[in-house]
Amino acid sequence: MGRLFGTDGVRGLAGVDVTAELALNLADAAALVLGRSARSESRRAIAVIARDPRVSGEFISAAVAAGLASAGVDVLDAGVIPTPAAAYLVADTGADFGVMVSASHNPAADNGIKFFASGGRKLADDIEDEIEAALERPTIAVTGREVGRIRRFADAEDRYLVHLLGTLEGLSLDKVHVVLDCAHGAAAGISPDVFTDAGAKVTVIGNDPDGFNINDGVGSTHLEPLIAKVRETGADLGIAHDGDADRCLAVDAEGNVVDGDQIMAILALSMAARGKLEQNTLVATVMSNLGLKLAMADSGIDVIETGVGDRYVLEAINKHGYSLGGEQSGHVIMSDHATTGDGILTGLHIAAEMVRTGKTLGELASCMTIYPQVLVNVRGVDRAGVSGDAVLQQAVHQAEVALGGQGRVLLRPSGTEPVVRVMVEAQHVDQAQKLADDLAAIVKERLAV
Repeated sequence: MGRLFGTDGVRGLAGVDVTAELALNLADAAALVLGRSARSESRRAIAVIARDPRVSGEFISAAVAAGLASAGVDVLDAGVIPTPAAAYLVADTGADFGVMVSASHNPAADNGIKFFASGGRKLADDIEDEIEAALERPTIAVTGREVGRIRRFADAEDRYLVHLLGTLEGLSLDKVHVVLDCAHGAAAGISPDVFTDAGAKVTVIGNDPDGFNINDGVGSTHLEPLIAKVRETGADLGIAHDGDADRCLAVDAEGNVVDGDQIMAILALSMAARGKLEQNTLVATVMSNLGLKLAMADSGIDVIETGVGDRYVLEAINKHGYSLGGEQSGHVIMSDHATTGDGILTGLHIAAEMVRTGKTLGELASCMTIYPQVLVNVRGVDRAGVSGDAVLQQAVHQAEVALGGQGRVLLRPSGTEPVVRVMVEAQHVDQAQKLADDLAAIVKERLAV
């Protein structure tokens, strides 16, 4: 059996991979590991739990709450709120840890469980391994007055909204018309209110979650409805969230997509100009476009690369004290204001930079040139065999030689899906596509299961 935790918690098909029994047991194991400090201080541990609106979150979060309470943990149930809101509330309340039930951008049938340590920070690999090992230990047995209480966290949304507005430092967005795509997810109940309270004119789509339609044809993985609505309304920009609102992708007034790399470039230049980019450094992953690195180099900004996954970006930020990092997919971490990627926060600060500079989003995004990048997902293969296959590695080397230093090749197993990702960047898209297709074919042949 492989490692239970992926790059973003435990995730899979709800009711099959992520069951009520697993949720109950994980909660008990987390209480044992993450509640250790509270027990050493002879006090009751406190945990914040939250979920996105997919229907399976109801029984999974109930099982998590039951597991925690039965292990003597007091539970603050925040209901349906974004992942970054849950992380913020762990820190804001001084809770010992937090639990978010969400499968982020995945389809409605999937779900997941991820944990936050005290301070709202994602767990290090060794702590996740300790929780997984604790699944084999006897459960924590408490009785009587030692049993935890489960209470509704009534002002969870309000606390988070006030926090987000405070990051604008009084700057009004009253000159901005924004279309928000809430992906029928956790952003639906708060993102429109935040932008409205910040002064923006707001048009909303994807804000009618029914438990089954999360990410279904809308949100950061399906930008077509947002593009159409921006063009239809003549809005200044569009902001797309994913199911748990830890991502943000944007669309300019012409309907052009502004991805996470461009967003990071905009924010890095803005923060550097205002003296807020710590150590003049941006943290990005190996999947970020070559154009981002070149644009940052032209502006004298250093770029640190990490593995794929916002948790690894966060590790670098926390270890070295950087203030900005993220992924091409739209996870952007502004560590002065958040301990994790926050799509609503990111969207607010994109709009704020438009106000500060008087520039359109298209003008701001032109600070970097995007190299053509082709990504092919190869399914039905042994993703663990990528690094050990000599023939495959030789094929990668040959592709890099063919690019002649004017691009790059990246082959990696996904941390959240059973696929191997083949990414090729080149000056010309035709060359990138051919090299990616050729490599994908070799992956399928060599790693077939």
